Amino acid sequence: MSLDIYAADEQSDHPVAVDRWTALARAALEAEGITEDTEVSLLFIDEASIAALNERFLDKEGPTDVLSFPIEDEIDRSGRSPDEGGTGPASIEAPTGRHLLLGDVVICPAVAAVNAVDHGVTFDDEIALLVVHGILHLLGMDHVVDEEAERMERREQQLLDRFYRVPPLLDPANG
Repeated sequence: MSLDIYAADEQSDHPVAVDRWTALARAALEAEGITEDTEVSLLFIDEASIAALNERFLDKEGPTDVLSFPIEDEIDRSGRSPDEGGTGPASIEAPTGRHLLLGDVVICPAVAAVNAVDHGVTFDDEIALLVVHGILHLLGMDHVVDEEAERMERREQQLLDRFYRVPPLLDPANG
């Protein structure tokens, strides 16, 4: 019984620290109550690949920064999944004795690099946001309605503050 995150960097434009982002995804999932019997994949792909996924699954042209693909639809949810009703965030429980295939988060580092410049943040800051954003989508949060978008953004910032923007410990020797 474990929380398994399978991660791969399948692009070469902007290499990423896969272990670092896997740890962030795990921390976010655990903070949201997902601790065992669950599998998630975290994939970093190139612009052409994410553009193809964006067109195939969302009927949108061109590359995007992150896509989330929930896999299980026979799970007990409270809250909402992007295409279901409800108010999110979801709490998800695997049916007894079953390993839950939660879904895939697919990130395009090339698009993230452009967004980082546009947003005035570092590349790592942008990747961290996309990892957490993608995980929250898998858990049923969405940003179609303004109120939901505000709730999702607040939760993203809380998780990033807790697990990514951790302030350095004060060194007692430095006062």
